[in-house]
Amino acid sequence: MRGDELTPARPALAPVTTAASARDHARAVVDACWNASARPAREEDVIDLLLVVSEMVTNAIRHGGGLAGFEVTPAPDGIRLAVHDHSDAVPPAAYGSGALPAGHHGNGYGWPLIIRLARDISIDRRPPAGKTIRVFVPIRTAAPPGSGGPA
Repeated sequence: MRGDELTPARPALAPVTTAASARDHARAVVDACWNASARPAREEDVIDLLLVVSEMVTNAIRHGGGLAGFEVTPAPDGIRLAVHDHSDAVPPAAYGSGALPAGHHGNGYGWPLIIRLARDISIDRRPPAGKTIRVFVPIRTAAPPGSGGPA
């Protein structure tokens, strides 16, 4: 843990095995760490987070030999995600520019979206096999309801 993380929230949820359950878990962590009345999270940032969660978990399931683990760690200014899978293969687009594919071929949009919405992307091998992909998704604080002020 770096010094800027908050105490990890541990909402009582079912194990994460799908993109939907991963989104539910990430949303529960945001709800536990950003108080809706005093320190609300900007909804557009939460939507970005949930999109990144969906793409990362779906990639692990479809291309990474299956989901081996999922972690959500709150920090004062966002959420750190870690997705573990069973494949040693690093996606070719993982360190790309974030440019969307030129033509629609049914896939290829996940990594560009992750690159555009997340920060501090790293990929580490997991012995004896597999990898962990870590990202940080910023979450800004919105103006409290009724305050009339900008975020």
